Amino acid sequence: MNARYLLRRIPQVNRPGSITFRRISNYAGKAFTLNTGAKIPAIGCGTFQDEERQEGAVSEALKVGVRLIDTARVYDTEQFIGNAIKKSGIPRSEIFVTTKLWCNSFHPDDVEIALDDSLRDLQTGYVDLFLLHYPCTFARGEDRFPKGEDGLMIMGETSYVDTWRALQEIMKRTGKVKAIGVSNFSQDEVENLIKAGMAPAVHQMEVHPFLSQKAFTQWHITQGIHVQQFSPLGNQNSFYRDIDWSNGQANRGRLLGEPVLAEIGNKYSKSPAQVALAWGVNHGRSVIPKSTIPWQIKQNIASDFALEVEDMVKIDALNANLRFNTPGGPYRWPLYKGLDGV
Repeated sequence: MNARYLLRRIPQVNRPGSITFRRISNYAGKAFTLNTGAKIPAIGCGTFQDEERQEGAVSEALKVGVRLIDTARVYDTEQFIGNAIKKSGIPRSEIFVTTKLWCNSFHPDDVEIALDDSLRDLQTGYVDLFLLHYPCTFARGEDRFPKGEDGLMIMGETSYVDTWRALQEIMKRTGKVKAIGVSNFSQDEVENLIKAGMAPAVHQMEVHPFLSQKAFTQWHITQGIHVQQFSPLGNQNSFYRDIDWSNGQANRGRLLGEPVLAEIGNKYSKSPAQVALAWGVNHGRSVIPKSTIPWQIKQNIASDFALEVEDMVKIDALNANLRFNTPGGPYRWPLYKGLDGV
């Protein structure tokens, strides 16, 4: 068995010269180490959509052991998440909280103001991870989606590199941010940030068995950048079929309906969703599935188990370069330039 797919190996000697490896079937607080030295849990809770249901969802997630909560300013969920964390009674130091800076606050003079707004709503003095949500900069102001007469975004006057430099300064000066990272960037764009003085700690990007992004995810390893999968269950979310910029790719059969995931799930007594999540974790990536349903949240946190190499290979073979998050047109930005699924 190739150990590179395992979070840890637990040897069990059955006979002289023979070693087998026990599957790890229950979540036990496993985490990955970022380039800052901080630990990020392998499995978290995404909070995209369903704003008013997120307080209950995050409360349930914390109750069953989730310690990674992901949100974003543009989701309008920060206040609900802050309430859930406060009511949980769990020490803030035990919860890894991520939020994201939205594109209308990318001007260097606006970054700390926007961060303070997030901290206020999250009811915390710091976030563990602060991400640039996209590489595109929108016009400054209260309007999160400032559109011109053509219906497209009005772009800002500064670049994401300017924002990145401001983030580095805020992190070093204030302690309000423990680590900084990005979401939805291309390789060229990440390289520009490295040249600007600091590699991201995390790149949160669309990765699932239908879009494995093998070369790009491997490149991150060479740079010491942790990859976190959003939409780890692929086109399960109807958002990608209903949104006006949908590319139609999400209308094909659902990832969780793939027979190979059910077949592998039967082998480990796991659901197809758990297998898809375990695939990401076994590849060394954290995952942030979204759910407000208690039984699904419990299943998600129990998805940290080792898959045998033959099963990883079968799941890898599902890759079809199907990218579902494609708002580049209305955002007036060549998102994911040079990457798979574009």
